[in-house]
Amino acid sequence: MDGTTLADMTIQTTRLSDPAVRAFVAAVNHHDREAFMALLAPGATMADDGTERDLAEWTDREIFSSHGHMDVDNESDGGRRLVARYRNDTYGEMRTRWSFTVDDDGRISRFETGQA
Repeated sequence: MDGTTLADMTIQTTRLSDPAVRAFVAAVNHHDREAFMALLAPGATMADDGTERDLAEWTDREIFSSHGHMDVDNESDGGRRLVARYRNDTYGEMRTRWSFTVDDDGRISRFETGQA
């Protein structure tokens, strides 16, 4: 390797293109459940590895009670698709993909994640 570390390849959260996705990543990384929930549109949905999940239950288990954290390596589709190294206390670190649907009012109505 040329001395470049994984941290050097990470996109800083503040530089993510889509404001809603930027706020989502920040809320996850700061374990800010209130900010996270405020980003979601009423009736928001999500899927993990192609399976529909209960959003409240999944986020509590996979993000908040297990100290989830995202290091974004790549973004596409105007910042609404991410590839990130996601880690939590339950599963350790894994390479994941994320895609977001953002409503006209700037709130996330759906997100999908899974192993990349």
